[in-house]
Amino acid sequence: MASVRLDKLRKVYPNGHVGVAEASFEIADGELLVLVGPSGCGKTTLLRMIAGLESISSGSLSIDGRVVNDVAPKDRDIAMVFQNYALYPHMTVAENLGFGLRLRGQPKAEIERRVREAAQTLELEQRLDSRPAALSGGQRQRVALGRALVRDPKVFLLDEPLSNLDAKLRLSMRVEIARLHRQLKATMIYVTHDQIEAMTLGQRIVVLNGGVIQQIDTPMNLYDRPANLFVAGFLGSPAMNLLRGTLQIDNGFRLVAAQGELSLGEPLQAKALQAWHGREIVLGLRPEDMQPRAHADDALLSAQLEVLEPVGNEIFLNLRYGDLALVSRIPPRVLPTPGSIMHFGFDPERLHFFDAERGLRIQ
Repeated sequence: MASVRLDKLRKVYPNGHVGVAEASFEIADGELLVLVGPSGCGKTTLLRMIAGLESISSGSLSIDGRVVNDVAPKDRDIAMVFQNYALYPHMTVAENLGFGLRLRGQPKAEIERRVREAAQTLELEQRLDSRPAALSGGQRQRVALGRALVRDPKVFLLDEPLSNLDAKLRLSMRVEIARLHRQLKATMIYVTHDQIEAMTLGQRIVVLNGGVIQQIDTPMNLYDRPANLFVAGFLGSPAMNLLRGTLQIDNGFRLVAAQGELSLGEPLQAKALQAWHGREIVLGLRPEDMQPRAHADDALLSAQLEVLEPVGNEIFLNLRYGDLALVSRIPPRVLPTPGSIMHFGFDPERLHFFDAERGLRIQ
């Protein structure tokens, strides 16, 4: 396997649109790194630049220490798995798995060995004589993974490989890919728009928006310490609650918002927040950190319950706080009545604070 290094990698299209703006980071040998972001954020463009399917406008791309800006895709020693399985319908599973090796002139015995090993790894031994039409969606995706696997490439590139699968299959295939990565200790770069896939698969995650890298970190660091408002709102389901207002510190920490005044206790960022007295900030509060209180006297915030969403192991409370929609995530319990006023508290140490003008986290 190999490391991959991007140094100010940039993609500008003929019409002037910037697809990727100076991306710089390194994927370690054996790491599974995820590129995530909304549609049009540049994640697939970036992956295609690494694959050699998109030209590089400027910057440097290295694979295993070799600059590959002008190296043809077939000579980069990478293997790509696409959203659509791209299997040959007239070929058996075994023929699909070995097709790329035959094109490269590998000996028949070597092809059979690699196909057999890949089939065993992916539990496809019993389907080697089947054609794609006879396979389930999950099996077809495993064949697509196996076709990359037999190549024994330096880097695996996966472009939204689970998008065409139903929810149950996506879950099982996520586990399959994670297991495969641990087994192979392979370098993998995985593109998805699904934050759940990103959080559960990635050892590190690159969050992109508008072609610009917003933050690179481990899944839990991204969740616990988002660098800006975009990352805070993008990662997490339901999304982080965001309240805009003026910070007052003359009588403890308070947020004076259009919806009301909130006492913030003693936040972890108390020292950094001193400079923000009288200035506009955005307060972030994760739904699971906003928990009901039995009495108004114990509450820091009161809101009207609009819609209940019980999903079995938890309940989402959709609330109206002035003109602002909030969400609370609570354990299953006696269901409150829609329309009722509910009272909530929160741990000051779990609050997030952002610069309202630039959107950056206040450390």
